[in-house]
Amino acid sequence: PGPARLARLPLARVKALVKADPDVTLASQEAVFVLARATELFVETIAKDAYVYAQQGKRKTLQRKDLDNAIEAIDEFAFLE
Repeated sequence: PGPARLARLPLARVKALVKADPDVTLASQEAVFVLARATELFVETIAKDAYVYAQQGKRKTLQRKDLDNAIEAIDEFAFLE
């Protein structure tokens, strides 16, 4: 499988977002892929951590407060506060 199959986010959309930054003049396909994959891993991680808080509230659906709780409790997410 090629790089496009390893990323679940649409690479064309990621590239468009990268190009929207006025400080970025060039972005290789490899850089776009790495950004897409890193974003996927970040979303997966924060969703799993937030799900723990949803389970504590005996819910299966994530709510904003679950994400807020994960951000407050986990040091790696401090930059989101």
